[in-house]
Amino acid sequence: THSKMATVPLGFNIDTPRWDQSTFVGRLKHFLNITDPRTVLVPEEELDHAKALVEGCRAGLVPPGSSQEQLLYAKKLYDSAFHPDSGEKMNLIGRMSFQVPGGMAITGCMLQFYRTVPAVVFWQWVNQSFNAIVNYTNRNAASPISLRQIGVAYVTATSAALATAVGLNLYTKVCQARARWGSWVHAALLIPACLLQRAPPLLARWVPFAAVAAANCVNIPMMRQQEIINGITVTDGDNNELGCSRRAAVKGITQVVVSRITMAAPGMIILPIIMERLEKFTFMQRIRVLHGPLQVLLCGGFLLFMVPAACALFPQRCSLALADLEVELRDNIVAKHGDKVPYVYFNKGL
Repeated sequence: THSKMATVPLGFNIDTPRWDQSTFVGRLKHFLNITDPRTVLVPEEELDHAKALVEGCRAGLVPPGSSQEQLLYAKKLYDSAFHPDSGEKMNLIGRMSFQVPGGMAITGCMLQFYRTVPAVVFWQWVNQSFNAIVNYTNRNAASPISLRQIGVAYVTATSAALATAVGLNLYTKVCQARARWGSWVHAALLIPACLLQRAPPLLARWVPFAAVAAANCVNIPMMRQQEIINGITVTDGDNNELGCSRRAAVKGITQVVVSRITMAAPGMIILPIIMERLEKFTFMQRIRVLHGPLQVLLCGGFLLFMVPAACALFPQRCSLALADLEVELRDNIVAKHGDKVPYVYFNKGL
């Protein structure tokens, strides 16, 4: 009851970011805070309590004796587990705080089991299933998507990943065969010799990254197609809704695609180089059974930093100049607000 509640400390606004979101370093600190993998282990009751505390703070009332540190920790849990648009609790697998434990296991396996087509197919399928859940969970919740559209997006992205992965995997095998058996291989297969002359051993190890990058370019736009078709809600600086913009959606989704590929790149490009060198040592050849767990752990090390760094590449609250909006929406805003709205803002998703 209100009689048992205290008022929020003067000048404290729980929704004001703790760090400057106009700079990369500020955004990095923010995402290091909310993508903390330890928040995955927080019980559901504690998350619900954090939400109640945040909502109470927004209303100006908090439990007596609540410190600013307690309120900020509640906001950290709230941001890590609840959707910024709808306020609904996100499924565990789709949360950005689960990207490190989930991503390290799947990426490590993709990098370890790259030699055979069945293994490539299986782990790319697992990865795209994981990505589909993450993309759906972190969409702009103001744009609903049907089960049929989710299914089409999932199948299309998985097909793109498999086509890229299997195609490149077979290409590297043909290259290796030519190196072993001579020029008759490319003649028999009618493959131009120029394509087979230089295929370094690392190329096969980089196939998973090429597949992940190709799939991200398909999966994210397909999963968020409603935003591209109907536009996403844009607001002024004071969060007053101004209309829906397709151009804003395209900008936001493009930034998310770039962020996701950046998130995966260091681990999936640098780690194969490290493993290629390490596997030449005798001690590494004796412990082949540990190569998989080692890659999983190393992937975790990369993702621990790259998840918040990639999320911080662009502001979460994205902006678009009024001049770049669709003509009809721009004219409508100018008619109502004159020159008071030079930029519009929207949640780009993650």
